[in-house]
Amino acid sequence: MSTQPLAPWLQRQLQAVLAQRGHAVLLAGPSGLGQYDLALAVARAWLCEQPTGQGACGECASCHAIDVRTHADLCTLMPETLCVTLGWPIDESDQREIDEKKRKPSRFIRVESARQAVAFTQTTSARGGQKVVMVYPADRLNVEAANTLLKTLEEPSPSVRFVLATEAAHQLLPTIRSRCQTLQLAWPDAEEGMAWLQAQGGMNLSAALAWWHASGGRPDMALALSRSGLSPEQWVKLPQALARGDWSALSEQPPATQLDVLQKLCHDLMARAAGAPSRFFPQDQLPPPPPWRVLALWSRELALAARSVEHPYQAGLLQEAWAARAREALGAARR
Repeated sequence: MSTQPLAPWLQRQLQAVLAQRGHAVLLAGPSGLGQYDLALAVARAWLCEQPTGQGACGECASCHAIDVRTHADLCTLMPETLCVTLGWPIDESDQREIDEKKRKPSRFIRVESARQAVAFTQTTSARGGQKVVMVYPADRLNVEAANTLLKTLEEPSPSVRFVLATEAAHQLLPTIRSRCQTLQLAWPDAEEGMAWLQAQGGMNLSAALAWWHASGGRPDMALALSRSGLSPEQWVKLPQALARGDWSALSEQPPATQLDVLQKLCHDLMARAAGAPSRFFPQDQLPPPPPWRVLALWSRELALAARSVEHPYQAGLLQEAWAARAREALGAARR
């Protein structure tokens, strides 16, 4: 499994983390800035056999073991849904339950997984060096799981280090935050971000600029949008199309992408209704904003839908319901 070089703004922040001596670091910032990539780079550097001030060497046996997801001294504490997406193994007994359809993969970090991580910290290193626990996204720790980690996080073995990453630091228990050195991720500027987008996505400057604005200046999100199958022209026309009830541009997208588009549109309409500039769509392409009470209700409904979007009840029916609700909300401006 090949590892892409870190984006330049993440590389700078990696060097800042590696200059610290604490046993636990919390990487915090809004979504789309690369928390997972940075957390993994920190873990790789801490475990590397020949690390430098720039990070892991990328050539040693330890780096290779992380690349193929088999490093015995790295414990990845993630929701099972993300383990599947990112290629990390799930505990054998948990995988059996999922395979036998006794339950679905969890979208939260379960207390059983936290207990396994604590047990991991109490054993001897397989390679005779450090052990690392990587927690992502840390805000998916439920209360029981977070409390299970607390004592170990506060007083770990001298050979154990923690790297936590989150896109919602405010949702973490204060006791978790207080036990970590926090690094607030810096936003890249537009010029650097778009140059990276062009290199990663093989796109021209015009397309990079379009996706940069569509993501609100969040590079990981911009890259994901560029690979979604939508064109910049389709993106610009989405607000008016959804107001007409035309869902065709989104019909082949996964539920998470559909919901993300609706939340961005709702955000921009609320901004416009409040007299602020839009963030994700060109302002002249937005339909007239509905009354504030309609937007507030729609926003709450979308936030509620986000809790189960990774396990949609029935994708086709869900899509129809979202399309109808979007048309109803946007049509309120004309009534």
